[in-house]
Amino acid sequence: MKRARFPILLLLVGGIVGYTIWRSSQTDVAEIKLIGFQDSARPFTMPANGKPDMRFHFLSAWQANQLPELEKMENPMGSENGALSYNAQKFWEMNEKRGGRHLGDDFNGIGGMNTDLGDPVFAVADGLVIYAGEPHLAWGKTMIVAYRDASGQQVHTMYAHLDHMKAPLNSLVSRGEILGSVGTSNDFYPAHLHFETRSSDGIDIGAGYAMTPLNRIDPSKTIEAHHDASANGISPSILKIANRPNDSAWTGMEIENADKLFEQKK
Repeated sequence: MKRARFPILLLLVGGIVGYTIWRSSQTDVAEIKLIGFQDSARPFTMPANGKPDMRFHFLSAWQANQLPELEKMENPMGSENGALSYNAQKFWEMNEKRGGRHLGDDFNGIGGMNTDLGDPVFAVADGLVIYAGEPHLAWGKTMIVAYRDASGQQVHTMYAHLDHMKAPLNSLVSRGEILGSVGTSNDFYPAHLHFETRSSDGIDIGAGYAMTPLNRIDPSKTIEAHHDASANGISPSILKIANRPNDSAWTGMEIENADKLFEQKK
C-alpha cells in the first residue's frame, strides 16, 4: 500500500512544479517595441540601467564592409574645392553662451548671415550615408557620412542644420557630390553648416558643445591632411571614376586627371 502511494505523491509534486512554471510564463510583461534608430527626436544616448536603447546604433557588418577608404578630402561648402566660404566658429573655440567648446566647424558663405541659405553642401570624401534625418529641431536636417582610414578605423563626418537633403540613407556618395543645402536649423540660427569629423564606430548625434572633445577630430586639420593640392588640379573621386556614366559632363582637366588616377589604381 505504501508503494502505491509513492507514485501518486511523485505525480502530485511534479504537477505542482509544472503548474508553477506555467504560471510564471504567463506573467504580464510589457511588449518590447523596437524603434528605428532614426525615429527618435532626442539625441542618441548610451544604454542606461541595463535596458537596451535602440538609439545607440552601430553599423552592421554589411554597412561597415561598404565603407570606402578615405584618401582625399575637400571642403564641404563654397564650391567643390571649398572657395567662397569661411570658418565662422572653429573647432574647440570656447562659447560662453553655449556653455562649452565647439565640437565642429561652422562654415558660412562669404556674405554672412542668411546670404548662403540654400547654397549646396558637398561630400568632403567618398563615403556611405549612415544617417539622414532630423534628430532635434535645433539640429535641423542632419546627415552623417562614413569612411574608413588606412588602418580600418571608421571616420564619420556630420553635416547639420541642412535646409534640404539630397543623398538618401545607405547611399554611396562621391567626393564633391551635393548632399543637400545650407539651412537655418528651423530658424534657430542664421544659415550656416555645422560640420564635424569623428573617429567612431557608433552613430551618435550628441551635442554641438562640450568641455571634452569626446570622439571629435578637428575638421579643418583633417581636411588639410587629406587635401589634394597637386599642380594638375584637384583629382576627382575614386568613386566618381568607378561610376563615371558620361564623360560629356566632365571638363577636359577632370577627364585627364581621372584617367591618370584610374591607371594608378589598376
